[in-house]
Amino acid sequence: MEERVDIDLEGDKGVGSEGVLERYKGYSSKRTVFFMLSLLSLLAIAVFSLTIGAADVSIPEAVAALLGRASTAALNTIVWNIRLPRVLSAIVAGAGLSVAGAAMQSILRNPLGSPYTLGISHAAAFGAAFSVIVLGAGTVQSSAADAVILDNPYIVTISAFTWALISTFVVLLLAKLKKASPATMILAGVALGSLFTAGYTAMQYFASETELASIVFWTFGDIGRATWRDFYLMLAAVVPSSAYFLRKSWDYDVLDSGDESAKGLGVDVEKLRLHGMLLSCLVTALIVSFVGIIGFVGLVVPHIIRRIIGGNERYLIPTSFVLGAVLLLASDTAARTIIAPMVLPVGILTSFLGAPLFIYLVVQGREYW
Repeated sequence: MEERVDIDLEGDKGVGSEGVLERYKGYSSKRTVFFMLSLLSLLAIAVFSLTIGAADVSIPEAVAALLGRASTAALNTIVWNIRLPRVLSAIVAGAGLSVAGAAMQSILRNPLGSPYTLGISHAAAFGAAFSVIVLGAGTVQSSAADAVILDNPYIVTISAFTWALISTFVVLLLAKLKKASPATMILAGVALGSLFTAGYTAMQYFASETELASIVFWTFGDIGRATWRDFYLMLAAVVPSSAYFLRKSWDYDVLDSGDESAKGLGVDVEKLRLHGMLLSCLVTALIVSFVGIIGFVGLVVPHIIRRIIGGNERYLIPTSFVLGAVLLLASDTAARTIIAPMVLPVGILTSFLGAPLFIYLVVQGREYW
């Protein structure tokens, strides 16, 4: 099957094959340039983010510390033990949520699909809070800086994944048995999100004051709580899942034309949809269990990319990986500087920025499905 090209064919009438070929080459160059600019932006923001904090660190000092040439032991500790885990965790979390959102939108053929809108993030947050409060997987602290310390992150992740899986299966079951429309699936996701929100609200009602503070803190979405261990666990899920989505990009392109067309071309639609949703669910659960709910990243980033370079999955998925990392890292860096020395949880900032940006994309953008 030939590659889908998002070019205005009406404007190509009368241009000839050479003109169309030139337009396609220019369009391909645009996609490559956009990806490279996103990659360079990520690198620049990452280095700049290492300089933000209570201790003054210049860009040359940060680069020297990264290269193992820190002038003091304190500088080495600040860069490697405090700031670098936060920067890398923001990159991996943003990349994972964006790729999961792009995959869900293609799998469900629904432009509003994302871990946040389908209630998966809320289900994972409920599972994480349940494991900490009920199963005793975390130690509750009274300080705002360390409201929850995870004694067993594996139990937290399993609990978050289990509840996120329940939410995912409800949506998939509705789509399969009731032939639900895309709008119906989103409404089901909103209802499930409300249900799980009510669940951890009930836990708040019966919790002690310290436990209540920890649950509220958990739902904010904060990259600052991530450690090197958390980063490695998120990385172990995000990179293989993204590689799987990229390998299946052709199938997702075919799926955009409808289930029957995809089946006619040899695509196992049910298996493709199930595996994709399971991986998206795992990535979301793991990220939420470590950094809390971060909304709109997985929803907005794929739409920005489709608006700029089109919806071809072979470009959409890797660009979502990079641009999602850019958006969350830039948001976290801004959250640390807006009201410094106080640090604003990044989940609050992404919600404030994501909602109006998505409304703008809906109003000004074109249809992709």
